[in-house]
Amino acid sequence: MPMNDPVLQQSYAAAVPELSVPWQADVPPAPELVWLNEDLAAELGYDAAWLCGPEGMALLTGQLDAAGKPLIPGSDAPERPFTTAQAYAGHQFGSANPQLGDGRAVLLGDLVDTLGDRRDLHLKGAGATPFARAGDGKAPLGPMLREAVVGESLHALGIPTTRALAVLTTGEQIAPRQGVTPEPGALLVRAAASHLRVGTLEHAAWHHDLGVRRALLDHVIERHHPTAEGAESPPLALLEAVMRSQAELTAQWMLVGFVHGVMNTDNMALSGEGIDYGPCAFLDVHRHGAVFSSIDRGGRYAYGNQPGIALWNLSRCAETLLELVDEEDPNVAVEQATAVLEGYEGHVLAAYARGLAAKLGIPVATGPARGGGSPPDGEGAAATGAGPGPDPLPSIRELGADLFALLEEQQVDHTGFFRALTDGDPSALFRDPAPFEVWHGRLLALRGTGPSADASEEAMARTNPVHIPRNMHLDAALRAAHRGDLEPARTLLEAVRRPFEHRAEHAHLEGPGDGGDLFMTFCGT
Repeated sequence: MPMNDPVLQQSYAAAVPELSVPWQADVPPAPELVWLNEDLAAELGYDAAWLCGPEGMALLTGQLDAAGKPLIPGSDAPERPFTTAQAYAGHQFGSANPQLGDGRAVLLGDLVDTLGDRRDLHLKGAGATPFARAGDGKAPLGPMLREAVVGESLHALGIPTTRALAVLTTGEQIAPRQGVTPEPGALLVRAAASHLRVGTLEHAAWHHDLGVRRALLDHVIERHHPTAEGAESPPLALLEAVMRSQAELTAQWMLVGFVHGVMNTDNMALSGEGIDYGPCAFLDVHRHGAVFSSIDRGGRYAYGNQPGIALWNLSRCAETLLELVDEEDPNVAVEQATAVLEGYEGHVLAAYARGLAAKLGIPVATGPARGGGSPPDGEGAAATGAGPGPDPLPSIRELGADLFALLEEQQVDHTGFFRALTDGDPSALFRDPAPFEVWHGRLLALRGTGPSADASEEAMARTNPVHIPRNMHLDAALRAAHRGDLEPARTLLEAVRRPFEHRAEHAHLEGPGDGGDLFMTFCGT
């Protein structure tokens, strides 16, 4: 039995029924667990042994009765499915697509976890839905494992993200996403704060009346940003909350060298979590223009473009709310929404500088945020140098800009540099160490001396990872899984879930490996 017997609900479909359709997942012919996230299972209230049994496997494969309980093996599916497929739209590579949605996924339901938070369980690879757009609704094993590894890595690094509860094979071979060789079919069970996206708001704005849009607004506020409910203008307060959370998220991506790869509006979650890790990657050599996605031929979603793209997406989000902001005067609504979005740059720069200070071991006083407004509700005091004296954040950003220019010029590894700076002297990483030595002198001057500087240096070891999903190591693990060898993927998962530790058994996973400069990912999720 589950530890707390979690009760699945369909609270989103109940609140806004126009944006979901009941849909039953296909029955996989021979499902087998590849990986179960036992820590996450416990957090959600499930017992790992139960999930491995027949009832748990029914849950993980989407075989639920009309009340959301696991079906007894051999039982008929309910006439009206409990599980749902969600409708959404989106701007993909800058172009509006009015009808997207869960083409091969179903929402198993939502539950209240052991921490008191409401979470979605979502099943990807569940078969074609009404939103499949002629697709087969299947998912290959490699991309499902990629999403699991990347999600666990980001979570361990302290970055808001969706996470995989389980990866399963279905016992079938499916049409290849690349090449001509059939691939093992797979399922990903994903936990998320929700699956509501900017694209969800766009679908409502483009296809539904004000009543539906108000119901969606109320649901998003209640679920993710409840302080907006009592604001003078709840739509504007929601926009600001989403803006702040995305500024924080994007800054954290930039600091760890993460490239999402496909920042369409349907991949921007209103909760502030990262979602949908398809053609994503981490920097090896630091490159502002790094692109790892085979479908991003113009570099729209390059590493260095991500903060600007987040603002572009937030502008599309604002457009969906204008009539809710002021139904009578669209010009007033535009002015008010624009005023909110004008705060984005300050927020993302402040979040970036705070994070960079931590990575560089620079002690920064705490207090109300300066140059970026107040921190989001619940964030706590922001390290921004409030109090007497000049604001240190501009100096930190300038130091960071010069560092990254130097790393790019001398082709230095992003993650490797910060960890070497943590562990000792990184000058050996540079072909010409002289410019680094000059930069390092500036860093030492900003760090200062004394207990606060010592504490900041110690904190670097909890900020700068040893392990990330290195592109070549992850690619090799996924290729091995395709051939039936799952051990490399499991080893990589173990490494990235404890990212700040040097461990002898995982030493081979620390560096970038060979061929990373030519690494390319494909959108298989």
